[in-house]
Amino acid sequence: MSPATKSASKSAPKSVPKKAAAQSPQPKATTPPADGIHPGSLLSITQLSLEEVSNILALAERLAGEPLSKHATLLENRKLALLFYESSTRTRTSFELAAKSLGAMTTLVSDKSSSIEKGESLKDTGLTLRALGAECIILRHNASGSPYLLAKHTGLPVLNAGDGMHEHPSQALLDLRTILSRLGKKQAVTETTLDGITVCITGDILHSRVARSNALLLPRLGAKVILCGPQQLLPPEAVDLSPGITLERDFDKALQQSQVAMMLRIQKERLAGMQIDLADYQKQYQLNEDRYFKHAPNAVVMHPGPMIRGLEITADIADGPSSAIEEQVRNGLAIRMALLARALNGGAA
Repeated sequence: MSPATKSASKSAPKSVPKKAAAQSPQPKATTPPADGIHPGSLLSITQLSLEEVSNILALAERLAGEPLSKHATLLENRKLALLFYESSTRTRTSFELAAKSLGAMTTLVSDKSSSIEKGESLKDTGLTLRALGAECIILRHNASGSPYLLAKHTGLPVLNAGDGMHEHPSQALLDLRTILSRLGKKQAVTETTLDGITVCITGDILHSRVARSNALLLPRLGAKVILCGPQQLLPPEAVDLSPGITLERDFDKALQQSQVAMMLRIQKERLAGMQIDLADYQKQYQLNEDRYFKHAPNAVVMHPGPMIRGLEITADIADGPSSAIEEQVRNGLAIRMALLARALNGGAA
């Protein structure tokens, strides 16, 4: 796994339009920037303190619980660019719907329909978007660290929507919101909120930015995280990501300890040169009805998507009452509304 991105520092915020200010949370004082990174950026989950995580969760809770009419002008006429170098359904759509729910204007830029296809650099694409009036950029890129580079060169708030095999911080936040909701925990998190809770993350850990961001966040709240998978997809070094992480090759043993089972997709597009026996993988690591009810009958089932039904998870489990998969998607909308409000509100949630 690639090293963590350098944490973002803080800079002077743009003012909030008067119409939106009355509805916005009161911004807190921010530390002057050391490297030009906008304080509203979210490049890595590690840059957030637990207080900031709580603030984001609280804002997401508020926005999700109030009628659209109450926050439809929060970011009225603000301009956001979605810059996607990789395909996406859930992340891209939820960011776009989140922006429009707050009254913002959005434009989508993909590598298949822009000057990126002609060889334009990420820096120049970012500067072009800024010159055209973009006030915030949501970036998905196949290179780890790319959101930091974009934030550094543009000075705009940049939200990391997934960078290579590095991180996916908004996914970790929506996963946390889902876990707290399913376990009946408060949204205001502390170092002990998830004491006694074990989360098993199973599958292609090596290539998973979702696994990395969750492994960096959940132990900070007291959770034990078990990483589970075959040698090719789970190197021993993964336990060094954070305190509170253990490695278990035996999926059944991992499930027996877990209150949350998070399944990951086998990322075939990243497996060049690897010899993965999918039939054997299915036998050893698939979450199916028999395995679930035998080893973890009360566990919350999660998956960041897209799922490959019949490989890492079966339909009866994915669609069953213990599944929080659709809830994760709904929570993504609320979390991303909160992150956009934070990005354009001086770095404070």
